[in-house]
Amino acid sequence: MVRIELYTNRGCGACVNAKRLLDKKKVTYEEKRLGSTKRIDMEFRIRTKGSKTIPQIFIDDEWIGGFEELLKYDQANELDWRLGLSERPHVSFLTRVFRRLTGKIY
Repeated sequence: MVRIELYTNRGCGACVNAKRLLDKKKVTYEEKRLGSTKRIDMEFRIRTKGSKTIPQIFIDDEWIGGFEELLKYDQANELDWRLGLSERPHVSFLTRVFRRLTGKIY
């Protein structure tokens, strides 16, 4: 089973959109609301290397990024396999290298 964690905050439209997308995929996730405890706030700063934007999403302890990155994975047909909903799609070696070098998902 895949573990999904979302760091969110009240009044965040992108957080609502990320949760809607994950709800549409019918996956369970753990929402960690910033400001609810000092532990969550500190954990957020450490895990995201001081990120200033929310939401921030982790799938099986891999930092995915925010809502835009989640959408990019979905548009590239990679989100479902990351969520454990389908088999991993075939991606060419050169595409994987390009993605690693540029940090781009597609």
